[in-house]
Amino acid sequence: MSVLIIGGSGFLGNELVRQAAVAGRATAATYNSRPGSAPALSWHRLDFGDPRSLDEVIDAVGPSVVVNASSGEANWAVTADGPVRLAQATAQRGIRLVHVSSDAVFSGRHRARYDETALPDPVTPYGAAKAAAETAVRLLHPAAAVARTSLIIGDGGSPHERMVHELAAGTRQGSLFTDDIRCPVHVADLAAALWELAVSDAAGVFHLGGADAVSRHELGLLIARRDGIEPSLLPTGRRADTKLLGALDVRLDGDATQRRLSVRLRGAREFLSEAR
Repeated sequence: MSVLIIGGSGFLGNELVRQAAVAGRATAATYNSRPGSAPALSWHRLDFGDPRSLDEVIDAVGPSVVVNASSGEANWAVTADGPVRLAQATAQRGIRLVHVSSDAVFSGRHRARYDETALPDPVTPYGAAKAAAETAVRLLHPAAAVARTSLIIGDGGSPHERMVHELAAGTRQGSLFTDDIRCPVHVADLAAALWELAVSDAAGVFHLGGADAVSRHELGLLIARRDGIEPSLLPTGRRADTKLLGALDVRLDGDATQRRLSVRLRGAREFLSEAR
């Protein structure tokens, strides 16, 4: 099996690359500004907004599986249009596709728990782009797997962990919301689950969130305690008291997905209580 990881230099992509190397998979990966740190890997620069660039990379690599772990945030050309072209290109070539999506496709307005059958109702530009990409992937490549996930945490390198350190040090403005609920997942668990999907023929929507539903504030406290930061240094607030766009309570119900996987997706209270 030969694999192409779109967004291999990102936080999730880097873990996918690491696990591929351990498993001895023939792997290539893409980057936008600079390649990742894995020296033995075949790196390809990709402008996800350029259709010719995508075709050139796919034809150069000739993969049997593509995992799209890119994160273009609210950039529609990257987060929505890019996956549309990727779905077309992989479907035409008979290539297996695993597309990583987000719990940002949900609003949290109508229910807290969202299972795999829930329809997207985004309230942010990023969520709208992710929802559009999901729809296109499922329409253009029915055999693809769409994997929704939540906040991705690691052993110190994730954006959320860096934010906690910066807030505690006073080098960043803001607060950790007590009413903003998600299901954080450890990057190693998420990557392992994505590889399990990649080597299968499973199609449709899968939920790869962690087992625990926690607020951003509780998540910050767990990170602070693990890293020896005084919890009282973390500023708190409520998203409902701000004008910031975003869902309040989105809990990915992944029971159906977990029954199909051998990988266990740990909750934040478990993986953040362990030593680094």
